[in-house]
Amino acid sequence: MPELVEGQPVLSVIVPVFNVVDYLVECLDSIVAQPFEGVHVIIVDDGSTDGSAELAREYAEGRANFEFFEQPNSGVSIARNTALERVRTPYLTFVDPDDVLPPDAWSTMFSTLRASGSDFVVGAVERLEGDRRYQTPSMIRTQRLTGRRQTIESVPLMLTDVFVWNKIFVTDFWREAGIIFPPRTRYQDQVALTDAYLKASAFDVIDEIVYEWRHRPSENSATQTRKTLANLQERINTKRMTLELVEAYGNADVTRVLETEILPVDMWEYCEAAHDCSDEFWDLLVSAFREFWGGDRIAFTEAMIPPHERLMGWLASQDRRADLIALFEWLPTLTEAPIRDDLLIHPWFDEPGMPLFPEVRYPEPRRSVADRVRARLRRRG
Repeated sequence: MPELVEGQPVLSVIVPVFNVVDYLVECLDSIVAQPFEGVHVIIVDDGSTDGSAELAREYAEGRANFEFFEQPNSGVSIARNTALERVRTPYLTFVDPDDVLPPDAWSTMFSTLRASGSDFVVGAVERLEGDRRYQTPSMIRTQRLTGRRQTIESVPLMLTDVFVWNKIFVTDFWREAGIIFPPRTRYQDQVALTDAYLKASAFDVIDEIVYEWRHRPSENSATQTRKTLANLQERINTKRMTLELVEAYGNADVTRVLETEILPVDMWEYCEAAHDCSDEFWDLLVSAFREFWGGDRIAFTEAMIPPHERLMGWLASQDRRADLIALFEWLPTLTEAPIRDDLLIHPWFDEPGMPLFPEVRYPEPRRSVADRVRARLRRRG
């Protein structure tokens, strides 16, 4: 357990800033409002052009526990890595400048971590979309895995929670483990946090909401640009680095969870781009499915995701772009929401070699039903 020195800062908060002038003050105000003693806030501006740097500098002036510096635009990974070099406290955490903290984000996390002696602690997250607050299904699943001194073998599904800002880390653990954010990628958190889970002797999970993650649909964020070639390439690189880390770790159960429950979950969003993507994008998508779920690896059809998403992946892996486009045209004709497993009677389900999913109730005879489905799809076209 790190030693605390009376009168000295305890927790460093790293805030990387880039063109968030409309959100920055609310974010920093939520940090200042925390009822937590001994906070050192490190703000690094990554070459902002919208006035964020000037605003951050003014905010930091006159606050003894704030430190501000600038760097040429290099990406959030390098901004965080550079700020980490300035950490002198026994614990550290991160806050993104367009998000906010709930009224008491750190007290329970810190007391839990001090009591357990773990390497880091994980709290729960809410999405913030206007006045709406909600949690995604994956957030809810990991929130239920509460406990002290967990290991990745005991709760491998925690690899889903690769956000950096809903955690407090022991600084010595972070440095001794050699964790860094890989540069020049939108998805740097997944690699760094996977490395942290694998190298931790233990970590804690609590179900208290400790972070509010803002949804900005109109912004050029990673989650809003997934139909670009650059985004797909970065996502593939991130999956590749993550898989390499987990395979090197050498636990078959952890690897299987990654392959079946974590790596596949966002692939449908890239499949959705099939109707208007470039040939280069399509070829890269096909190669990605074959790389991660081909050969001797677990097939994408065995992934723990809804069957219509597994079908998308299978069609992409078979280079059947026209059929994938047709599937996206077909799915809206299913009036049930969400799509029920027993309604996934698609236009090709009678083909030899077509994967059939055990949870789907397929009618007989298959060919006559498939013919009706194809006719209905032709009428829509």
